[in-house]
Amino acid sequence: MAIMSSREEDMSLDVLPEACIANVLSFTCPRDACRLSMVCSLFKAAEESDFVWERFLPRDYQSIISKSDASSMLLASASSKKHLYLMLCEKPLIIEGGKKSVSLEKKSGKKCYMLSARDLIIVWGDTPTYWKWNSDPSSRFGEVAELISVCWLEIRGKINATMLSPATLYTAYLVFRPTRGLYGLDYQPVEVGVGLVGSECGMRNVYLDSERGRRQQYHFVSRRIGLFNRCRIVGMPASEPARENNGQYPKKRGDGWLEIELGEFFCKEGEDRELEMSVQEVKGGDWKGGLIVEGIEIRPKEGK
Repeated sequence: MAIMSSREEDMSLDVLPEACIANVLSFTCPRDACRLSMVCSLFKAAEESDFVWERFLPRDYQSIISKSDASSMLLASASSKKHLYLMLCEKPLIIEGGKKSVSLEKKSGKKCYMLSARDLIIVWGDTPTYWKWNSDPSSRFGEVAELISVCWLEIRGKINATMLSPATLYTAYLVFRPTRGLYGLDYQPVEVGVGLVGSECGMRNVYLDSERGRRQQYHFVSRRIGLFNRCRIVGMPASEPARENNGQYPKKRGDGWLEIELGEFFCKEGEDRELEMSVQEVKGGDWKGGLIVEGIEIRPKEGK
């Protein structure tokens, strides 16, 4: 059996104070801290400390929580800073009188926001002929907006960049679902974009009809068969079905709603301007309807 030298004994982690290890862990990220907690019991104890998770929570977390009607209940039920962090990751907190929700990305602690339909600028949104406001048990908000019929579709959302986590690449999504009466949007794309107010914003076309996206997974070709050259339509797999047509079509979320990507935005350190997200179809002139809009979500880009 090898005998550990006195120098090796001096280098053992056991000689380090727990507070020292906690300080080191606080400079990592939540995901790495949890992984390191499995190395040894000393790391585990340090990782559980409020000092570590206070650093992982957003600097303005107390101000954010104070904007919720459930702030007192949330703080009272949190047994530790880690527990509070996990609660903010697992269930969005409704703030600003029900107009927004905020949560944390679990692996990084970055802030995620959703602007409710009531917090959006919807052209003709208060005209019952065009839009209707309903309660929906599947929504986190008290009201959702149902598109009845419009020829001018325009939805905009704004949020100050200071509310987002700095030095973070964000992606914005329209969160919605179609009704059984969806029409006018199956072959008509809408223009979407994300950018700072007053700056040039690159627009792109997307489709809000998820069924069209599924149909695009197949190309249809005509093939002649038989003695009399009759034609048969044959479905052929599309060349890139797995990439969801480069994000042009909606994807289903874990909460049952659909989302379509509107664009990306890198939030710089110290950025203090409004970020605007837009969805519009104002050129085609066709009437369209059959959408239920929950809101616009802004969250850190996946994999970043």
